[in-house]
Amino acid sequence: MNIPLQYMIETFCTLASIPSPSGHTEKAINWVAKELERLGISYTRTNKGALIAAIPGDNQRQSRLLTAHVDTLGAMVKEIKGNGRLKLSMIGGYPWNAVEGEYCQIETADGRLYTGTILTTKASVHVYSRESQKMERTDAVMEVRIDEKVSSKEDVLRLGINVGDFVSFDPRVTVTESGFIKSRHLDDKASVAILLGVLKQVQEESVKLPFTTHVLFSNNEEIRYGGNSNIPDSTVEYVAVDMGAIGEGQTTDEYCVSICAKDSSGPYHYGLRKRLVQLAEQHKLHYRVDIYPYYGSDASEALRAGYDIVHGLIGPGIDASHSHERTHQESFVNTAKLILAYLQSTELAVQGERS
Repeated sequence: MNIPLQYMIETFCTLASIPSPSGHTEKAINWVAKELERLGISYTRTNKGALIAAIPGDNQRQSRLLTAHVDTLGAMVKEIKGNGRLKLSMIGGYPWNAVEGEYCQIETADGRLYTGTILTTKASVHVYSRESQKMERTDAVMEVRIDEKVSSKEDVLRLGINVGDFVSFDPRVTVTESGFIKSRHLDDKASVAILLGVLKQVQEESVKLPFTTHVLFSNNEEIRYGGNSNIPDSTVEYVAVDMGAIGEGQTTDEYCVSICAKDSSGPYHYGLRKRLVQLAEQHKLHYRVDIYPYYGSDASEALRAGYDIVHGLIGPGIDASHSHERTHQESFVNTAKLILAYLQSTELAVQGERS
């Protein structure tokens, strides 16, 4: 299989640099839409702002669906303080210490952009010393220092900044000579880039698919309702392509495609999981099976919404999720190869169980 690795990496780097916190993803979605058009792939938009691409297959009565999400962690302006700094309200689940010291961007309702830094209210070691070190990082003690001459609430309001404005984090994308990709928002823009790479290969090499395949680029996964609707009626199998979690007690590493057996929502479909493992072994891919204890996906949310589907979850292994994330280009390759093998497999997991 000829995997377009460089295309996938370049696509990720571009996407990661387009701010798209949950609730404000239009720029990233529009970029993906233009890329689908460039690849010659038809798509529709949902009312919620997501995209569903379609690749015709031999069997159009039963179909597969893959999904990845463009939305990321972020924040909103919660309060403009009297000293000209901003209090934030989180978008998505992350600890405050994961973004302390991070550069950020505030976008006003009329499109003006301002930069800033996320700090504690007692950031100076030379003033607060141990008090700063012992401070628990909570909403009450985190603030944004805006890169403008402001010292009052009125100064900030004159900039056009208001409560409810979106705040995005600087991704700081870096690709090393050793093949590592360091960036915020690898969850889940890495998977979006991988899916676009797979679609590119399918189109350019005229890969024949046994089942019509839909690809949902969702935009609200981090707030739990990205891919739990707009699922075509013909869908039998639904595979979320999202990050594989790395940490103590996990088998997943930064080089593998991770196959999820269970997350906080419960077990994924056993037959589909076994099929994915079988394909990974057949194609000699570096893979790991894992359990993600504090995790949920668009696939599991689709089941919660009542869809009668078989669900699975795979993705590139990513270190330090929802923090300073990192993976390796080998995980892009292994994930893309497993997706391609899966899309070309001729039997559905449900059929295997009933045979």
